[in-house]
Amino acid sequence: MGPPVSPWRVGLTALLDLAFPPFCAVCRARLGEGRRDPLCGGCWGRVRRLAPPWCDVCGLALGQFATGHARALEVEAPHLRCGACRSRPPAFTYARSAAPYEDPLREALRAFKFAGRRALAAPLADLIIEMGLSCLAVAAPDVLVPVPLHPRRERERGFNQALLLARRLSRGWNVPVRTDVLTRAAPTRPQTDLTAAERRANVRHAFALRRPDLVTGRHVLVVDDILTTGSTASACALRLREAGAAVVGVITVARAG
Repeated sequence: MGPPVSPWRVGLTALLDLAFPPFCAVCRARLGEGRRDPLCGGCWGRVRRLAPPWCDVCGLALGQFATGHARALEVEAPHLRCGACRSRPPAFTYARSAAPYEDPLREALRAFKFAGRRALAAPLADLIIEMGLSCLAVAAPDVLVPVPLHPRRERERGFNQALLLARRLSRGWNVPVRTDVLTRAAPTRPQTDLTAAERRANVRHAFALRRPDLVTGRHVLVVDDILTTGSTASACALRLREAGAAVVGVITVARAG
């Protein structure tokens, strides 16, 4: 569930709909019943949510594995780890994602990041909020840290999508956001078309600490839009570990791969 909607906001929305007929940011259908502005009820309902069982470390959904694939998993009751996390453990303690990176969520994220549809931050973050704090591997986090963009990239885009998500998540989960812990120390190539090894190399020295004192001994939750190979999340986690963070979790809207 997202944050409650006040009656005056419902009335204002109805008036605005009369003056400016609203359309879904993904399918362009008129918004109607079940809407999660600016997503229509149809697109919102078609987002497939991830659920346990999942890898305790990276959050990979394991429900699709048949019995014949059990050898790829390692069970240490009550823990479950995928083969990738056994062979190359990530720098973060755990990661969780709300939904797989597939349509209509994929189109919503593209509209959010590349078409300037900032209002999509609300329903996208609500996908995380509805998971509840119980989805995390340990107790509630002390602080949310959005993955920073390089200043040049942020100027070009006009906003940092991770920060917009983190602010909404902060209100839903009542956890403070800190933007002065990590900084993007160097511009990097877009990760989209890179291999896993290239992604790791691309972000290896991308982040730097600004205020390590804010995370020392604390449970830090890194916020981003998509988790693919985990290279960016691990690069952030390494810096946060250097600052003495006790636990570094990662939360994203979508999980690719």
